[in-house]
Amino acid sequence: MHLSSYPYFLGSLAVTGALVFAGCSAGGETPAAAAGGGGRGNTGTPLVPVSTAVVEQKSVPLALSVIGTSEAFHTVAVRAQVTGELTSVKFKEGDDVKQDQVIFELDRRPLEAAFAQAQAALARDTAQEANARASAARYEDLLARGIATREQADQSRTQAEALAATLQADRAALDNATVQLQYATIKAPISGRTGALMVHEGNLVRANDNTPLVTINQVAPIYVSFGVPEGQLPDLKRYLAQGTVRLEASAPNETVKSLGRITFIDNAVDPTTGQIKVKGSFPNEDHRLWPGQFANVTVTLKNDPNAIVVPTTAVQNGQTGTYVFAVQDKTAEIRNVVVERQNGDVTVIKEGLKPGDIVVIDGQNRLVGGSRISIKSGPGAQSAPGAKVEP
Repeated sequence: MHLSSYPYFLGSLAVTGALVFAGCSAGGETPAAAAGGGGRGNTGTPLVPVSTAVVEQKSVPLALSVIGTSEAFHTVAVRAQVTGELTSVKFKEGDDVKQDQVIFELDRRPLEAAFAQAQAALARDTAQEANARASAARYEDLLARGIATREQADQSRTQAEALAATLQADRAALDNATVQLQYATIKAPISGRTGALMVHEGNLVRANDNTPLVTINQVAPIYVSFGVPEGQLPDLKRYLAQGTVRLEASAPNETVKSLGRITFIDNAVDPTTGQIKVKGSFPNEDHRLWPGQFANVTVTLKNDPNAIVVPTTAVQNGQTGTYVFAVQDKTAEIRNVVVERQNGDVTVIKEGLKPGDIVVIDGQNRLVGGSRISIKSGPGAQSAPGAKVEP
């Protein structure tokens, strides 16, 4: 470039800068504003849709919910006490039987013969003993008159006493034969439900065999056993002493609960599980509970009449502990809370909330402290006029 043309170059540059500045001023806004970046006062910010609920103060039970196992109130394995052929079965598998109801009969003929033999032996020895006593009396009379010797009298008396002892043995043998004959008829020792029949008619059964003929379970009443954490044991014992404990149990997928009472607390805590075994009894007249079946057990220790509760879905867990999103003027604010316990679908709050507060129960994953919200359901469910709601 020649030095003579340098003034013309400076003039052109100045004109170009003035035109650019004028174009920017004529636009009326900065590029950021034109792009809709939104300033502090922008009213078009989308609202977060949420559902809400009101914090309530109401009576809530202090309860323990555990899984238990139903157990028969009594279980008896029925076995034959004499050996013989099984001639009759007086029930069907699964029948309910009453105590002292005849359920089996064995072949009575060998036992009846043994009974008759014992009766005959008793009758024979009774006659012999009577004759021996009469003979001993005669020898005593003859000894007194000097006709018989002392030796003869002693022998006669000894024979009478021996036959008297034999007579006692015969009576015992007859009693045993009577009992054995009674064993041929097997009766139900308890009332309950019969299980599978292990031996059928025509089979030979042996006395006290390892395999029972049938097992009877008493299911009304019935026991339900369950474990209670050792940390809850002091409360359980205290409320039991006060008489406020309520025990309920239900079978899986069963809505109707059975009422019972605690009848047993074990004398030691299981060190492997940290629980203590507790057992409750239930009338179970409707047979809703069944031996061996799992049961949902609820132990209600007391009722707290002034509990502060929120839906469990409102409570969130964070790095600093548990918190909820409380609603204040269409804004969600983080409120730290102290949870006392959970009872079903509600959570009891110890600190951080008061009755009447409104909390978010759905949509928390899109919230931060200070987020503007739109309540789609629950208390305050109306949108702000002209507000834009996030889909």
